[in-house]
Amino acid sequence: MESPFIIFIVEDDPWYGQLLHYHLSLNPENTVHLWTSGQECLDNMHLLPDVVTIDFSLPDISGDKLLSTLRQRWPEVPLIVISAQDKIATAVHLLKMGASDYLVKDDNTKDFLWNTVQKLRETNGLRQRVKSLESQLQAKYDFSKIMKGNSPAIKRIFGLMEKAAQTPVNVSITGETGTGKELVAKAIHMNSGRHRKPFVAVNMAAIPTELLESELFGHEKGAFTSAVARKIGKFEEANGGTLFLDEIGDLNPAIQSKLLRVLQERELQRVGGNERIKLDVRLITATHKNLADEVQKSTFREDLYYRIMGLPLLLPPLRERGQDTLYLAKYFVDEFCREYGKPALVLAPDTLAKLRAYAYPGNVRELKTIVELAAVLSNGPEISPADVMFAPAGRDTSFLSSEKTLRAYTCAIVRHYLEKYDGNVPQVAQTLDVGKSTIYKMIQDGEI
Repeated sequence: MESPFIIFIVEDDPWYGQLLHYHLSLNPENTVHLWTSGQECLDNMHLLPDVVTIDFSLPDISGDKLLSTLRQRWPEVPLIVISAQDKIATAVHLLKMGASDYLVKDDNTKDFLWNTVQKLRETNGLRQRVKSLESQLQAKYDFSKIMKGNSPAIKRIFGLMEKAAQTPVNVSITGETGTGKELVAKAIHMNSGRHRKPFVAVNMAAIPTELLESELFGHEKGAFTSAVARKIGKFEEANGGTLFLDEIGDLNPAIQSKLLRVLQERELQRVGGNERIKLDVRLITATHKNLADEVQKSTFREDLYYRIMGLPLLLPPLRERGQDTLYLAKYFVDEFCREYGKPALVLAPDTLAKLRAYAYPGNVRELKTIVELAAVLSNGPEISPADVMFAPAGRDTSFLSSEKTLRAYTCAIVRHYLEKYDGNVPQVAQTLDVGKSTIYKMIQDGEI
């Protein structure tokens, strides 16, 4: 049930005040209060009226003085002045002071007032709807809702995301494919002071090199053969908000140079244009590459690297998040069943062990796909190990491809054989000639 629309009528003429009170009360959704002085109105503002009508000639406070006081202390409340004066100069003066409307007292006043209140009701409803949607949207991008987990690694990321949301500094997000870089960028934007402005995401790797400059900075009509009309670029679209440049490590040197200039000067020129367009854009970048290594290889500009670095966020791969794998698996199963109207499913203990043993080169994205497929394949209320199918795409199992500790190499070897034998711990223990309890403890401790 909607809350009542509260109307204050401030009118010292008893007969005229009762007339307006009766007329506006014909709508049962209105709650109308009649006050005969300005001080009575001020004393009752704790009732939080949605609109106040003010008689210009009051016994204790002049209409313009009451208007000024209400506007200063309750700036969001619409104020309608009703007066016997029909001087245009008076109306203009009061409108400049902040009156929402000015009505002259005559036979039609009550009808004009009715129409004005109806419009304010509609506007108020839209405003409340917008606030509700904004609250829902911000709740949707609550950090703990977009990234599920309780591991120390993910809690550390939550802390950094909160700092990023509270400051205007650029943010650079790195991490393997499937760790949720765009979700993190959008959550930072939605929890920042720019959340009412646009969030524009661009996948740099998906745009042909010859079109990238136009996509980012826009172009004027006739700038090149196919430029049949002016195009607004992504930077302009994001003005006042946040621009998310994904896979920025794939930028070619020519575009890197132009991007650096735009970031330094905080302005751009469209391709083929002369107008300088001022920018107020918060930049968030992401890449699966190590940009410091790319700088050493001279494939990424050092000055651009330091310009975009800002606050670095390294998203941990799923294999380093311990029990978060099982937490996420259960969450994805529940979400799948809810979305598709399936009876609730549970993950069998052996299934949980199998899921925990896999390394997930595709990270959270891969886990979600695996679990949803298992839910489809399941027969009955339980998801069995046979329902879980792994299909790693070109995963490198060369254990000597990077420098690690002996313990890390041991964990990698055990993990590899657990994947190979579908999480069959006894078989892996027999193959590697180690005790089953050793492998189970490595799983329990979150090492594999």
